[in-house]
Amino acid sequence: MKYRDFSDTGWKTSEIGLGCWAIGSEWGEVSPKDAREVLKTSLDNGVNFFDTADVYGDGRSEKFVGELINSTSEKIFVATKSGRRLNPHTPEGYNFKNIEKFIDRSLINLRVDCIDLLQLHCPPGEICPKKETYEMMDEFVKLGKIANYGVSVEKVSEAMDAIQFPNVKSIQIIFNIFRQKPAEIFFKEAAKRDVGIIARVPLASGLLTGKMNLKSKFPSNDHRNYNINGDAFDVGETFSGVSFKKGLEAVERLKSLIPDNYSLADLALKWILMHDEVSVVIPGAKNKSQALMNLKASDLKEISSLLPAINAVYDDLIKADIHSRW
Repeated sequence: MKYRDFSDTGWKTSEIGLGCWAIGSEWGEVSPKDAREVLKTSLDNGVNFFDTADVYGDGRSEKFVGELINSTSEKIFVATKSGRRLNPHTPEGYNFKNIEKFIDRSLINLRVDCIDLLQLHCPPGEICPKKETYEMMDEFVKLGKIANYGVSVEKVSEAMDAIQFPNVKSIQIIFNIFRQKPAEIFFKEAAKRDVGIIARVPLASGLLTGKMNLKSKFPSNDHRNYNINGDAFDVGETFSGVSFKKGLEAVERLKSLIPDNYSLADLALKWILMHDEVSVVIPGAKNKSQALMNLKASDLKEISSLLPAINAVYDDLIKADIHSRW
């Protein structure tokens, strides 16, 4: 496992971390045994960055991560998120009282005194350019409840708004072969400001594993079933907003580019890691074998010679549908 600098925090984070949404909810059933194995397998293989949220299984994911923190003497970096517990999820809800209540709940779930990185969880776009948002977050740092803060966003425009504020340490954003817009301008601006980048949905909800086809079915409690049209939350979180059929067509073209000793998932993760501005990529896993599959890409040979052909698949099949939307 290779490690990268994370903003100006002094952290050296594993370039492949673990996204802990799947061990919380909305990806079908994941047993407690599997959830714990995913976390331990990741830790044992060099992962030291774990990303969760208070709404993943209503705290289930945070509690499993809390167990892990308390099971090891190794320093691991834990990022959680706040804001999506608001109902309704409106800009007015992003106030000190509400967010403090959510942070206090996360502190209990994670069994820590201070959260390494607290991210606002895809807040309404109006929140991102407001200086009051970050003055509030500065106050939580002063109180010692959080060490650092960032913003998880849906749109590049929201990311550009957030990085104007000097104490924002990170932006979490969807970035993968099917969602290439962040690399155009945002990555360069983030690097100038030494803002960490957390790349989420790296495998496009599993599309970029190459294991799906038109007959693939998903459980009723899996967002790849019920959010296919964005009925529950932003459709960009499900298959990266790509039409399933169009995504499968693109996958077939990508398969022809896979080098020796690579899987399609390896190729997808390595493509992200070829962007030096990315601090950490956070694939999820539902079991030990998926966790191990995610880790391999860090140690594989670089693929710079393949980047033009990979990017051409996006340009030819995906860009017209996706690029302007997020």
